Amino acid sequence: MSEATGQEKTEDPTARKLSKAREEGQVARSIELPAAVIVIGTLMLLMMTGGWLIARMATVFANGFVFDRATVNNPLLLPAHFGDQMLASFVTVMPIMVFTVIAAIVASGATGGYLFSMQAVAPKSSKLSLISGLNRIFGAHAAVELGKAILKFTLVSLVLWWSLMSNMDALIQMGQMSLEPALASAGGMVVQSALWVALSLAVIALIDVPYQKYSFNKRMRMTKQEVKDEYRQMEGSPEVKAQIRRRQREMANSRMMQRIKDADVVITNPEHFAVALEYDPTGDGAPVMVAKGLDHMATLIREEAKAHGVYLFEAPPLARAIYFTTDIEQQVPADLYHAVAQVIAYVFSLEAASPLNPPQAKPRVKVPNGMLFNPDGSRPEKAADQA
Repeated sequence: MSEATGQEKTEDPTARKLSKAREEGQVARSIELPAAVIVIGTLMLLMMTGGWLIARMATVFANGFVFDRATVNNPLLLPAHFGDQMLASFVTVMPIMVFTVIAAIVASGATGGYLFSMQAVAPKSSKLSLISGLNRIFGAHAAVELGKAILKFTLVSLVLWWSLMSNMDALIQMGQMSLEPALASAGGMVVQSALWVALSLAVIALIDVPYQKYSFNKRMRMTKQEVKDEYRQMEGSPEVKAQIRRRQREMANSRMMQRIKDADVVITNPEHFAVALEYDPTGDGAPVMVAKGLDHMATLIREEAKAHGVYLFEAPPLARAIYFTTDIEQQVPADLYHAVAQVIAYVFSLEAASPLNPPQAKPRVKVPNGMLFNPDGSRPEKAADQA
């Protein structure tokens, strides 16, 4: 995309792009680090267990040429005899093999972490492209890998030459030694040279790991346009966000309408505002507003209240005060306790009315001046008579 737009990739990769690249098997990975860890670790293990390992292998080798009378008399037993010696040899070197596998696993995840992705091994048409193949062979990455190979060969060659020159006198003296001291001296020089070579591989790994991280981060960089496009994809277009908000409002309104049947009273404006209140006389809390609406929604609330037999109480200032100061499923403000209590008491008296127990007179509810609101939500400049 950067080539098409002419923009440079100057922005750091986003978390989403890094996550997507990881899913595709693209992470910073150094092949030099596992190689160095395996070689150095194996050599260190051989130096610590070399004496026992050589003695054990010598014993196994010697036992391979020792045959009992039954084996001599029956040549068909020879395969089983040699098989036993091979198994013993395998068991002897098994710790080194296990250590090598563990070292390879640990070192391979040290740079980019552990990752298994089927997309990385899946066939891709781009891999069959001639142009892509030429870019891989003659591109900048191939040039860097060639430089690393030349550096590795040069460094290892210099280390081996230095090791050979420093042990030249010992090599000449080996010709005058008996077999066992000569073999011991040769073994020491081989291990020493191998260790120096392994350390040279470690130097290459220390250079390669930061470079691989830098190279990966450079490949993952994005243009400013790509960052903006990704942000739009994550946040969604304005149309999609508007649709989501509309759907959320519909769901919230649906839940609110279902709560009206539990209300004890709906206070109205009478046309423009409607608020439904629920009160539990056995509790110690204030009445809770379970629904509120303006204009069309207020009409729906009134119709739903009538359908469930919820009493409609007309009190415009109180309806507006509750509407503008209280959210759904919240208790009414303390300043409105007295006015709301008058309404609740009147409604409960209607429910309990009988020929011998007439209901209370309908109260003329008054709202404190500090809780008065105009229909548009603004505060009146001065207190006016309340309807």
